[in-house]
Amino acid sequence: MAYHYLFGPVPSRRLGISLGVDLVPAKVCSFNCIYCEVGITTQRTLERREYIPADEIIAELGDCLAASPQLDYITFSGAGEPTLNSGIGRIIAYLKDQYPNYRLALITNSSLLGDAQLRAEIAPIDLILPSLDAVSASVFQRLNRPHPKLDMTAIIAGLNAFRQESQAEMWLEIFLSPGLNNTEAELARLKQVCQQIAPERVQLNSLDRPGIEAGLRPMSVAEMDQAAAFLRPLPVEIIARAAARADIASHDRDIEQRILATIRRRPCTDQDLAASFGLHINELNKYLGALLDRSLIREQREERGIFFEPADKK
Repeated sequence: MAYHYLFGPVPSRRLGISLGVDLVPAKVCSFNCIYCEVGITTQRTLERREYIPADEIIAELGDCLAASPQLDYITFSGAGEPTLNSGIGRIIAYLKDQYPNYRLALITNSSLLGDAQLRAEIAPIDLILPSLDAVSASVFQRLNRPHPKLDMTAIIAGLNAFRQESQAEMWLEIFLSPGLNNTEAELARLKQVCQQIAPERVQLNSLDRPGIEAGLRPMSVAEMDQAAAFLRPLPVEIIARAAARADIASHDRDIEQRILATIRRRPCTDQDLAASFGLHINELNKYLGALLDRSLIREQREERGIFFEPADKK
């Protein structure tokens, strides 16, 4: 059976061997973050509906999991905001009933957690990885470029409510961008909110690949260390330095070699490569990240987007 909505298993630095489940088409999201490596949001919305029918996703999951693959997590993520799919609760219930041995993770931008119905639907998951990049409205608008009806106060209230209502473990991610949310004032606001939410982990991340806006740069090692020190005694970890993807069991060296062979012939965008290899953009990005980690490829911003070429190309 050819899968349209499952991808991987993906070599994830945080989740190990992860089977991805894509619940919305690219790029349906409630944010248009300046750092997003998937690309510009083409449908910025808060409307919850079955963008992809739950029955079709359940059919693919049943076929895939019947072979009992070795997985650390089944992860709801993908090329947009997964909680926009109104069928997510039914899919979670199916997995918990039919395949209770698998742990379920949800990667979300937290934007819809103010919705009590959604919180009830996703409450049975094992791990939630929500993001919280800003507290002040000005930084929130600059960094995440949310749907106009979104309010940071409601998002924070939703995070707090979910923490009280669900037994799921929470790893709260903060994506840091120099000059935007790593200022002392914004970090102080973030620290106060994180102390209220009390997640098991606070994970600091920074630019891994070029974002939507030109001129963005990753946080330096010193800047990340300084931010982490400021946020302690919260349980902070810097995931920008997480274990290399290439060391994860599901990492396919053959895909890496095919990427290198392809871009030696001509530079390609991530969309070019994903289409050529039949890979989900999220899965392809993991391999590009691994190659960038080892300085085997480099990026070049052109009019049509970010192109990748061998690092040793003259």
